[in-house]
Amino acid sequence: MGSKYTKRDAIALVDSSGKTVTAVARELGISSESLRGWYRKAMADRGGGQSGEPASLALSRVGLSET
Repeated sequence: MGSKYTKRDAIALVDSSGKTVTAVARELGISSESLRGWYRKAMADRGGGQSGEPASLALSRVGLSET
């Protein structure tokens, strides 16, 4: 991948694209496990998901679980 991105950019892309973490990671040329970890941490830091949705709903929306 020739373009630069930040963790924040990658997480925002998962939130805004409606794509799974795996699909976004593949597009960015990064490990899906890395992006999944970043995304989970971001969800925990935000106390859930977008617009205050519960973390479990936010994670299931992108194909993840809390466990």
